[in-house]
Amino acid sequence: MPSVRHKGKEFLKSPWQWSEVRLVREIAQDFKTDLRFQSSAVMALQEASEAYLVGLFEDTNLCAIHAKRVTIMPKDIQLARRIRGERA
Repeated sequence: MPSVRHKGKEFLKSPWQWSEVRLVREIAQDFKTDLRFQSSAVMALQEASEAYLVGLFEDTNLCAIHAKRVTIMPKDIQLARRIRGERA
């Protein structure tokens, strides 16, 4: 991923972003080895995954509130995913 490393400070400002890059590479390696990614592609994947997780946790929090709790639990995530149709 030379293009991503080349931009360094511009693109990868936090350790979370480096872990995102590693995760993308690890998943992609299951399909094809020696793939390269443009920094814009990694940024798009990061934004999409963050948007998904934020939405999921918003729904999860609503499930916890509905159950008259302030702490989310795994069952709240499971319910939120089931309501969204992500899980059978």
